[in-house]
Amino acid sequence: MKVSIVFAALNEGDVIESTLREIPFKEIKEMGFETEVIVVDNSSVDDTGLIARKAGAKVVLEEKKGYGHAYMRGFREAGGDILVMVDADGTYPLSDIPRFLEKITDGADFVIGSRLAGRIHEGAMPWLHRYVGNPLLTGILNILFKTGVSDAHCGMRAFTREAFQGLNLKTSGMEFASELVIEASRKKLKIKEVPVDYFPRKGGRPKLNSFEDGWRHLRFMALYRPIPFLFIPGAFLFSLGLALLLTLLLHGLEQRMHSLILAGFLSVVGFQILSTGLYFKVYGVVHGVGSRTGLTRRLLDYHSLELELVLGFLLFMSGLFIGLGIIYGWVSSGFGSLSEVGAAVVSLVLASLGLQVIFLALFVSVLLLNWDSGGMRE
Repeated sequence: MKVSIVFAALNEGDVIESTLREIPFKEIKEMGFETEVIVVDNSSVDDTGLIARKAGAKVVLEEKKGYGHAYMRGFREAGGDILVMVDADGTYPLSDIPRFLEKITDGADFVIGSRLAGRIHEGAMPWLHRYVGNPLLTGILNILFKTGVSDAHCGMRAFTREAFQGLNLKTSGMEFASELVIEASRKKLKIKEVPVDYFPRKGGRPKLNSFEDGWRHLRFMALYRPIPFLFIPGAFLFSLGLALLLTLLLHGLEQRMHSLILAGFLSVVGFQILSTGLYFKVYGVVHGVGSRTGLTRRLLDYHSLELELVLGFLLFMSGLFIGLGIIYGWVSSGFGSLSEVGAAVVSLVLASLGLQVIFLALFVSVLLLNWDSGGMRE
């Protein structure tokens, strides 16, 4: 059997050689494996590729920038039965690779390192990443996807080729780290952890952008699981606004103008957030990162879309009718002063909700245009 060790490298010319020297070829050979080393040069502007090639690695160029692009290119080039991925900046102990391989030979499909369960050396990880960003994102991922890992963003991992080929991987940036773990969990792979040390970089500049990459991870998780991120908060705000609006309708509008405006605001904004959650869910299903269940199944039915268009049209026309009534009363009174703020807010809310329902139906219809019967999977 063969092990392919894949490095994604961007401007790591001052550290790539020393990193490659740390690969424990002897120990891996004693375990019965051949070793292949692949360095993916992600369009470096220094001599990363040249230095890696001189050090004995197979070097491939990936011109599309991005963590995901680089690793996917490396995996496609790899010929190993087991794929090991590790950062090229010298922050991970390559001497631990045999421990990852042992987990694979013991039956694991996917092995991920855990810096939090190991030792993070001084200066290796910023305080914000160690105590806020990584635990927060890992915790959200575990709650949503039941992965059970303690460090979802560790850059040292190993998995069988068979397991990798069963993963539906699509992302190109740093969120690729989350996608690997999420897909492994979705495909019911046997996931194991290995505590690892984490060292300060030996050279080069960090590629991680704390807030931008953190947002990319959150956005990707929201695409997979939009219900807790968008649908539930939106449904709560919409229900609260609607309940307040109905209460005011029953007890008089004109005496509670501020409450009425708040009710209208909550209703419109809440429904917008809720419908955005539906957009995410439908988009995810159409692009293979979600399943057609419950409300999504009904949304993806053309007959349901027709009903949504009718509902949206009725809501919009109701709001328009009330608005025209206000204008008619104003004209009839000789264009004098008006005291129809309550009716105007109700008109605005109904018309806005109607338009949003119409746009929701149209957007889903556009997504379905190029979705052939092969995509209509459970």
